[in-house]
Amino acid sequence: RSMAMISAMFPAGNKTMGCLSIISSLSFFLLFLVHASAQPGSGLIPTAVPKGSKNSVSALLVFGDSTADPGNNNYISTPFKSNFAPYGKDFPTHMSTGRFTNGKLAFDFIASYAGLKEFVPAYLDTTLNVAELMTGVSFASAGSGYDPLTPRLSGVIPLSKQVEYFKEYISKIETILGPEKTKEHISKAVCIISAGTNDFVVNYYTVPIRRRMYTIAQYQQFLVENVHEFVKSLWDLGVRKIAVLGGPPIGCLPVVITLKSNSGGCIDSLSAVVRDYNKLLQEDIRALHRSLANNKTSKIV
Repeated sequence: RSMAMISAMFPAGNKTMGCLSIISSLSFFLLFLVHASAQPGSGLIPTAVPKGSKNSVSALLVFGDSTADPGNNNYISTPFKSNFAPYGKDFPTHMSTGRFTNGKLAFDFIASYAGLKEFVPAYLDTTLNVAELMTGVSFASAGSGYDPLTPRLSGVIPLSKQVEYFKEYISKIETILGPEKTKEHISKAVCIISAGTNDFVVNYYTVPIRRRMYTIAQYQQFLVENVHEFVKSLWDLGVRKIAVLGGPPIGCLPVVITLKSNSGGCIDSLSAVVRDYNKLLQEDIRALHRSLANNKTSKIV
């Protein structure tokens, strides 16, 4: 059955840290992958996707910000990098990789669950082999966002450029599989988009440019429209299984608490802004799903 939901909705007053909201959203993604890849007669949650099976997930393609960047920022000129200690101290190699975490990203776990690979590599990694390309990569860039101004503030890769890299990726796959098999390969891939936090934290509430242009309600709608167009651009390139991650409670992010909280606790008013944004996003994605995903193999959630 088709699904239409945003994965990171959270109840009023939730004081869960932003990173935990992303991890908790894994359950929704796992259910999404079950719908995308489970075989008739199989168990509810398969441990791996059978290679070559009719409905198997061919690849995991990831777009977004630091929640999804495994190291693309290592290859560009930006201060937004994490390729140094203590980042990576709990990664299997105990070395920093460019991931903004002490270990794996949520999407590494998703790729492992889907039976694709243990880690999702950065697309800009020049050492990638054919097998790594085939099973998926991340185009995400830490510091990016749906608002084109957000990546400019940080000197990182905008979503528009991430789409250009995806087009380049498709061309590389075509040289291996040919046009028709590449089309099938992309249609069986699962695409996950994780962005939006920087638009509020780094952009709207830190730099006055957008606040002078938009009320917060107008800015929320502006972001939703940009998400809509981004999802549509991926759909037009042949992606048929797309998951959009909603925003976390930004009022509970450590950086926000440190810089803006007088009490040392979460700022509920800021988290409420993202709750409202998530509701708008959910409604728009549901409508987009109804208009585009008109068969059992196509899903936008």
